[in-house]
Amino acid sequence: MTRRFWVYIEQEDGKAHPVAWELLGVARRLADEVNDNAVVEGILVGHNMEELAKEAIEYGAQTVYVVDDPAFKNYLNKPYTTALTALVKKYDPEVLLVGATTLGRDLAGAVATSIGTGLTADTTHLAMGEVKGSDKKLLLATRPAFGGNVIATIVCRDYSPQMATVRPRVFTSAPRQTDAKGEVVREIIPITPEMINAEILEFITNDASSVKLEYADIIVSGGRGLGGAKGFALIKELADELGGVVGSSRACVDAGWIKYDHQVGQTGKTVRPKLYIAAGISGAIQHKVGMQESDFILAINRDPNAPIFDVATMSIVGDLYEVIPAMIKQIRALKEAQHG
Repeated sequence: MTRRFWVYIEQEDGKAHPVAWELLGVARRLADEVNDNAVVEGILVGHNMEELAKEAIEYGAQTVYVVDDPAFKNYLNKPYTTALTALVKKYDPEVLLVGATTLGRDLAGAVATSIGTGLTADTTHLAMGEVKGSDKKLLLATRPAFGGNVIATIVCRDYSPQMATVRPRVFTSAPRQTDAKGEVVREIIPITPEMINAEILEFITNDASSVKLEYADIIVSGGRGLGGAKGFALIKELADELGGVVGSSRACVDAGWIKYDHQVGQTGKTVRPKLYIAAGISGAIQHKVGMQESDFILAINRDPNAPIFDVATMSIVGDLYEVIPAMIKQIRALKEAQHG
């Protein structure tokens, strides 16, 4: 019997969310761990999905099941849930992974409820492991609980598929193989009027949509050490000089100094930029789990015993209001020298 490891490939206007390629990489690892006729397959729901289906194969999907219809052009919970539920019932996958995005969280919960299976949300580690009382390896989905103070590993022993949502950037993307071969299976899901219980009239964007923390190469984050909302003007100045974006600890968001969209950590965004600067951030575990996989971490804090220094690549013990202006001055001087 084929053991199917499924990844829902989230897309908008024919462009995949990068988390889909991260999940295909994870699914391949999980399939390899069972060593028992396991395959990695992708699910695409939308309209004009031909090119995206080919891309999914290049990122590791051996088979891509495509539901392609104008009715699925834009995401609506009920028709998408109906389509995905129908495919699950038809092919009986063992594992189904969905990105823990706004759309993914909405869809995964509805699908799990419709099928009657369990769902582990916001997982940070996945593995296939031995479980007492089971004759095969099961999905071990690990996630922080109780504000990040406890790490819980959850198993869905009795129901299928075993479902989990995974935060963007927790795992690295699968490598793209442009010569990869795979199969595209087109599925037809009948659309009835009662399935379309909502209508999209207009898309309204806001400034928050421009905050792309998860996939930024450079992030400058401020914490409680800023002393107030005005401190983020200095953080933004440094971020602009470096070509990065502004992040924040939860304490600043809770205090109303900055919007939630900038929050890094267990209850915010998980990031892994090339450079992460933590200014005035003490380094509570809830924050560290969201940024500790960054390539290079520079921590600035007045307290030499701040926990953030435990994960920092380079540490500066000092007043951020002295250190950051000096950094900005030096960066500008280097830019002027480069431009003659």
